[in-house]
Amino acid sequence: MYTRHDQSFKDEILAAIKNGAKVSDICAQRNLSSKTVYLWLRAQADNTGTSSLEVARLKRENQELKEIIGLFALEKKRTEKNMKNA
Repeated sequence: MYTRHDQSFKDEILAAIKNGAKVSDICAQRNLSSKTVYLWLRAQADNTGTSSLEVARLKRENQELKEIIGLFALEKKRTEKNMKNA
């Protein structure tokens, strides 16, 4: 059956996805079809063609890369400290 959702509901869902929530998790929590949510995301794509889903994926990837770089920087400092102490 087709259910109509008001704009505030759609905005709430899309904001959660922009903030990093997974579409599958949102769909399970809100009893939504993933096809519906992906249609909303496609409709919301900005003028560069980048969808909210892509922006959220890139934000998650960016955060992961920052964490990896932090680990490498920490390991480098430890190595330098050990070299000085040796």
